[in-house]
Amino acid sequence: MATKTSSESATSNSKKLGNEKLREIHSLMVEARVLEERLIRMNKAGEGYFWIGGPGEEAFAVPLGMLMRKGEGIQYDYLHSHYRGSPTVLALGGQSIDAIRQMRAVATDPYSGGRNFVNHYAIKKWNIVPVFSVIEAQYLQSIGTAHVQREKGCKGITIVTGGDAGTAEGDFASALVWASRPAGTLPLLMIVTNNKYGISTPWEGQHGEKNVADRGKAFGIKTNIINGNDVWESWEALEEAMDYVRTERKPFLLEARVSRLYGHSSASGAPRWNEEDCVDVFEEKLAKAKVMSREEMKAVHEKMTAKITEAYKKVQQEPFPDPESIYNHVWAEENGDKGRDSFAAGIGIDFAQNPPPPAHH
Repeated sequence: MATKTSSESATSNSKKLGNEKLREIHSLMVEARVLEERLIRMNKAGEGYFWIGGPGEEAFAVPLGMLMRKGEGIQYDYLHSHYRGSPTVLALGGQSIDAIRQMRAVATDPYSGGRNFVNHYAIKKWNIVPVFSVIEAQYLQSIGTAHVQREKGCKGITIVTGGDAGTAEGDFASALVWASRPAGTLPLLMIVTNNKYGISTPWEGQHGEKNVADRGKAFGIKTNIINGNDVWESWEALEEAMDYVRTERKPFLLEARVSRLYGHSSASGAPRWNEEDCVDVFEEKLAKAKVMSREEMKAVHEKMTAKITEAYKKVQQEPFPDPESIYNHVWAEENGDKGRDSFAAGIGIDFAQNPPPPAHH
């Protein structure tokens, strides 16, 4: 792990992160935190089927989004994210109201039309590949976009994120193999956010390796381990890793040690855990460096709370999806209806005679 102290890290990066940029990062971190806490309350109130997210990872996830080369197509960066990436999506320009829409499963959800649970993003115009719940499968999927970017000689890179527990899956190991082959190394930034838990299982009894990043060394992959609760250290490490992958067109494995403030998901009740809070840490440093006053920080929290509350109230008035839309975006757009009807007929369903039952919310 990097040996710089937080104060040394802040000093060495002061030119890269001026006061205006630091205030922008703070605003995004607070918005992401307030959003996730609203989503948790929605789930507990029966306004969403399931919650899973990333409160505690904002100090790393916000810089990740801000540093990405955003756009559509292979000349821009692809993001194969997992379900703890809401701060990254916000930093890329995503709207918090859209996460609330997905939590409530309304038709206006731009990611899935109300057909997937929260923090499963899909934004084609920014190369955010659809998030799914199969653990760590995104690592192997990321090989595809990275391979195309290598073949076409692009400036874009592929970025994939996941948690520490999922690295036990074969997809992660396969990604290490495919990314590092001497005949075709790939421009792939592999990120593991290590919160030391796999649902309710502690890290210590499950991993023979001391660090996840150590596994990259056997494949000749450059690695780094950082304190993901520190904004300056995260920014510097991400910038260096991205520059390396973009310039050398080779893989990089970055392990970020982060906190998990509300447990794994709503399955564990989403209680607040007594772990280091990166927002508190960041605010302490901002105040000490006189970048922001406590009054200014309080105003940001109040502004974001009002913004999220207003968005929540708006979403409450939005409609749920029509039951007949259940096959939208499943079959190809061309001939989609025929594909749906052929499938239905094949299993003995005639929608004309037996329409789908009404949705219950």
